[in-house]
Amino acid sequence: MFKTIKNDLPASIVVFFVALPLCLGIALASGAPLFSGLIAGIIGGIVVGGLSGSKIGVSGPAAGLAAIVLTAIGTLGGYENFLVAVVLGGLIQLLFGFLKAGIIGYYFPSSVIKGMLTGIGIIIILKQIPHFFGYDAEPEGADSFFSSSSENTFSTILNITDNITVGSMIVGFIALAILILWDKVLTKKAKIFQLIQGPLVAVVVGIIFFSLTQSNDTLAIAGTHLVSVPVPEDTSSFLAQFSFPNFSVIFNPDVWIVAFTIALVASLETLLCVEATDRLDPHKNVTPTNRELLAQGTGNILSGLIGGLPITQVIVRSSANIQSGGVSKLSAIIHGILLLISVILIPRLLNMIPLSVLAAILLIVGYKLAKPKLFKQMYDLGWKQSIPFTVTVLGIVFIDLLWGIGLGLAVGIVVILLKSYQNSHFLHIEDKSNGKHKIKMTLAEEVTFFNKGAILKELDSLPKDTHLELNLLKTRYLDNDIIEILEDFAFKARERNIDIKLVSKRGVVENPTSFIQFFNERPKSSLSLN
Repeated sequence: MFKTIKNDLPASIVVFFVALPLCLGIALASGAPLFSGLIAGIIGGIVVGGLSGSKIGVSGPAAGLAAIVLTAIGTLGGYENFLVAVVLGGLIQLLFGFLKAGIIGYYFPSSVIKGMLTGIGIIIILKQIPHFFGYDAEPEGADSFFSSSSENTFSTILNITDNITVGSMIVGFIALAILILWDKVLTKKAKIFQLIQGPLVAVVVGIIFFSLTQSNDTLAIAGTHLVSVPVPEDTSSFLAQFSFPNFSVIFNPDVWIVAFTIALVASLETLLCVEATDRLDPHKNVTPTNRELLAQGTGNILSGLIGGLPITQVIVRSSANIQSGGVSKLSAIIHGILLLISVILIPRLLNMIPLSVLAAILLIVGYKLAKPKLFKQMYDLGWKQSIPFTVTVLGIVFIDLLWGIGLGLAVGIVVILLKSYQNSHFLHIEDKSNGKHKIKMTLAEEVTFFNKGAILKELDSLPKDTHLELNLLKTRYLDNDIIEILEDFAFKARERNIDIKLVSKRGVVENPTSFIQFFNERPKSSLSLN
């Protein structure tokens, strides 16, 4: 693992600077102590990163759970009671892993996965634009575009012009220029620019800018526009930031409901992120999903025990890791260690980083996830790919992550049903011979109740005085619903002077009186014709 440290160390620094404000912002958006987000980020990096089978996935507190956490803290009567649900949720995730539920992630279409990545990229960009200009009305990491409060993502963007902080905006543009120059030019010029990453340089420049402009009324950056890490005065005040679960409420049914909700949502979000990061991985590693659930469950148990937020694998950090050249899990582990060291040793230095600099870093991450050429690629693949993709993107941007994925999956299922409806059979019509139409209907390899409508329509539209050859030689699976349709058609055929020739692996029959009798005289929910 340490052979790849030359790639993983620079990547871990980038992930650290991406994760730090997100940990704090998600805690703020969740109504939890700020330190709880840092705890989750540290455990997500060191513990989950070490146990996971993913080489490039990075875990930590997730914005997708912020609304659930915010509601649950109030419902359960306090943060210590909520931590019991986090611990139980981790235990349920362990059970999911042992039951091998990780396979669920493979049943999501690639169009939905790509839509998820693109939607998250758009959200990152839109949410960082206000921070980039020094307008920090909405907490970093908040996930709702529409809210009952006075500010939401759209209103915040519209209000930028009246709330620009000149110093934040200038250093934001400087940081963005450094990142683009580093990525497009300097890294191709010399190896030194590959070892020293652009985001690190941008952060250092941001700290220097803040220090030099404090006395300038125009360019000075106020504390509200800087990173805000809790600063302990001594060991006892540092330890006082940890919270511990109140296990006396473990028999409260509401605690178990919240625990199951956390386990289900966190597992689903993790599995989707695993699928997405594996697709982004240039080395095409495949993450063992059941092991990932076990790692996430262990992380959530530990996080809950010491006061941390629920943990999932997070696509923003994972994609930043990939784009920064991370190769092995060492990058995720080091990023967790950096979080731990920073909150212990240099919290005051971290609190000198302008949020606009971190916004510039995330703008680049968001753009790489939602490149315009991807929209053209999906359009060129046809409506069967572009519609689920578009619905997923819009659902994520305008509602939230899980709604967007759910809507995209629903549309993907409808597309499958439509294609199944269309491809249930092949119909070949010959010219009239001896006064009768010759029609050959070949059924597909698998024919289920989804195909009832298409087959029934074709059979009902057959004209009188027709010779129908019904070919089942390629059919391996025939649903009982289809057998019943054929049974009813056999009766109607006699009234319409339609001859039926049934061709299957069980033999050839002219004008069968009963299809059910032909198939062993026993109705089934389905029939294998192998």
